[in-house]
Amino acid sequence: MSNKTFIFLSKKISKTKIIELLKSIYEHSPWVPERLFSNEVNENLNKEYLQQKMKSIVDNASKKEKLDLIKSHPELGNKLKKIDELTEFSKEEQKSAGLDQCNEEEFEVLTQLNKQYRNQFQFPFIIAVKGLSKNDIINEMKKRVHNSEEEEFETAMKQIHKIASLRINDLIY
Repeated sequence: MSNKTFIFLSKKISKTKIIELLKSIYEHSPWVPERLFSNEVNENLNKEYLQQKMKSIVDNASKKEKLDLIKSHPELGNKLKKIDELTEFSKEEQKSAGLDQCNEEEFEVLTQLNKQYRNQFQFPFIIAVKGLSKNDIINEMKKRVHNSEEEEFETAMKQIHKIASLRINDLIY
C-alpha cells in the first residue's frame, strides 16, 4: 500500500486491534481474522504464523464461505468505478498493475472478458495482480475462461491465498 501501515505484532496488541488490522487481508471477509482468535493463539505472532493460520481457516471453511469470499473480490479494470467498495489493498493493487490507466480499447476488452468469465463461472476473475501488467492480466483471463468450473474455483482460491500472503507481507514486519 502506498501509505503503508506496518504492524509489529506483540503480546501488547489486543485481539480486537489485530482483527481490525487484518480484516482486509481476505477481501471483505473479517470472519477470517475473527476465527483466528476463536481458538488458542500462538503467543509468538508473526507473519508466517498468521499466513499459515489464516490460510488454514479459509481452507477449512465451507464451500459456501469460500464462494462468498471469491465473490467479495472486485472485477478487475472497471475503471475503479466502484472505488468506495474496494479495500485500500485492492485500490493500490489494481493501480500498481495499471488497471486504473486503461485506454478505451483495454477497458472494453477487460469489460467483455469480465462479463464472459462471470457468466461462465458466476464469480469474478481473481488473480494476484502485483507485479503483473495489464497485458499479463488480459492474457491470463483469456486462458482461464476456458477452464472447468472446478479448476477455476481452485485457481481462484490459490490466487486469493497469494493475495493474502502479499498483503500480510506489506502490512506486517
